[in-house]
Amino acid sequence: MKGKKVVLWLLAAATLAGGGWALWKKKLSAQGSRMESTVVKAKVGPIADTIDAEGAVAPFHRIEIKSTMSGRMEKLLAVEGDRVRRGQIIAWMSSSDRAAILDSAQAQGPDQYKEWEKTYLATPVIAPLPGVIILNNVVEGQTVDPSVVIYAMSDVMIVAAQVDESDIGRVHVGMPAQIILDAYPDRKVMGKVFDILSEGKNVSNVIQYTVKIRPGQVPAFYRSQMTANISFIVSKKEKALLVPAEAVRDRDGVRQVLTPGEEPNGRDEWIDVKTGIENDKWVEIVDGLEPGDSVVIRRPKFTRQQAFQSSPFATPAAGGGGRGGGRGGGRGRRGG
Repeated sequence: MKGKKVVLWLLAAATLAGGGWALWKKKLSAQGSRMESTVVKAKVGPIADTIDAEGAVAPFHRIEIKSTMSGRMEKLLAVEGDRVRRGQIIAWMSSSDRAAILDSAQAQGPDQYKEWEKTYLATPVIAPLPGVIILNNVVEGQTVDPSVVIYAMSDVMIVAAQVDESDIGRVHVGMPAQIILDAYPDRKVMGKVFDILSEGKNVSNVIQYTVKIRPGQVPAFYRSQMTANISFIVSKKEKALLVPAEAVRDRDGVRQVLTPGEEPNGRDEWIDVKTGIENDKWVEIVDGLEPGDSVVIRRPKFTRQQAFQSSPFATPAAGGGGRGGGRGGGRGRRGG
């Protein structure tokens, strides 16, 4: 029994000492931090509330042009990037029979070849709609069949954005959007939403919806599958009274900002304001401040502290110094 009481007493002492150690650390940490104040002025500038998404340049209508027969490509008249009109001849091909006859005639001499070439005419490949050639999939002399894609073309380039389910309710047809391509980060293009697909896709457990954007003017450098960053503009003002977002707080449903005291030793005062458009960086102040008014931003400031001492209950490192090591060494010598 006596041994059990000693063990219980030691456990209780260790618990109290450990709790005291933790409180001392917390107090020391609190002493190392204080609030740092920065005074900024309300200013007039542009602000926008946006929904950001990623997407890619894509053809609105992508048409694959194939042959209606088996044969050989004789002449390609269009290359990738060419703009063609509907009904334009973009290639010539020979049927399998014509190709065989021409090959045989060519072995008999140039005169025979020219005669058969005029008698047995090549078959034209026609552009089915006006647009741009975005894929040239064959070369001259290649044998093809009806399954081979000769060309792919697009009538116009659009941007397809992937919008998260949590944001899709704020996107609507006609909404303006800013488009920036990774390949051309300095070239901003404005467009408008013209379609929102009804069926979503599960991407890494997040439901996303495709939103189609038509650029106001499609730049010549747009290429299919180029990565795009899109900002859908929910609301925007060119001249708004702005303060940093961190200067505004919510208190019981009321927006407030901290204003500096008027006297040298005057106390800072929280005042109520009405806000408008806001984003991660700025908040529009609709009422409560004037341009040039000062507001205070308070941030916690942490000062560097010396390393905390190890807990007296920590196990000393092997071969380490300090009082723990000295005591251990002393006991070893006495034991010896």
